[in-house]
Amino acid sequence: MTTLPQHPSEGTERERPTLVVARVSRTLAAAGVAAPRAEAEQLAAHVLGVPRGRLALADGFTPAQRDRLDALVRRRVGREPLQHLTGVAGFRFLELAVGAGVFVPRPETELLAGWGVEQARARDAPLVVDLCSGSGAIALAVAHEVPSARVVAVERSPAALTWLRRNAAARAAAGDRPIEVVVADVTDPRLLADLVGRVDVLLCNPPYVPRSVAVPPEVAGHDPDEAVFGGADGLAVLRPVVTRAAALLHPGGVLGVEHDDTHATAVPDLLADDGRYQRVEEHRDLVGRPRWATASRRADGTHADRASAWQTDSS
Repeated sequence: MTTLPQHPSEGTERERPTLVVARVSRTLAAAGVAAPRAEAEQLAAHVLGVPRGRLALADGFTPAQRDRLDALVRRRVGREPLQHLTGVAGFRFLELAVGAGVFVPRPETELLAGWGVEQARARDAPLVVDLCSGSGAIALAVAHEVPSARVVAVERSPAALTWLRRNAAARAAAGDRPIEVVVADVTDPRLLADLVGRVDVLLCNPPYVPRSVAVPPEVAGHDPDEAVFGGADGLAVLRPVVTRAAALLHPGGVLGVEHDDTHATAVPDLLADDGRYQRVEEHRDLVGRPRWATASRRADGTHADRASAWQTDSS
């Protein structure tokens, strides 16, 4: 059991933020947290109610604030996600509410969302679909950055839907174009039947971790199992998504899907083997791991052999 260091003073004097951050950073480092200084600053700023960049200029911690921070630190030492402690997760230009029951959006997914934003901006009044929406991170980022887009977010988990609707309402209140939330299973072969052949951009960050893979304690203990694991090989959800996406996209529409770093070949092969995609391309994440794949619905709307799907990728 990790013991928090004693406060230098238990009186009523305020303790300087720099001293508090240094102490918390040491505690988090000893517990094996990967970025102890950054997380110490975020927790301290959260308790003081100030932006992290202005932490050094803030008033010192009162005894009550130190107690509150220590309680949060104990939870973080127990590997509860930082975002659950602060209640928010940053994603591109947004702050989203997150907590128990919803997958915490990761920085890697911002790359997929950014690609989707670029694709949507290149079209007039685009129709964008976000499958496995979770907290709504991708859908809300597109709606925020592409005001002309109609954005549809699909999620089936009741717990995740609570967070999705909360975030959607907050962004609409802030002035973004409201997104449409659809309750559905993305593996349903009839998914979004009214949108068949009409979608411009389809994005998906599905559960994709193979069941046998060991995940960090923050994931194992707090992210919903159904949002993390994609069956024995990690492709149980991706396979039907690739199939259904081809029906939903109009000729020339584009698909972007996130995947496990062991799927650098498997997911592009799924896209190529389907026969309805072209310009299949693999992309890497922030640390150079294969992480997401993109493709375009064949312009003529037909099937073709897998070789032609890759032809324009290298040209």
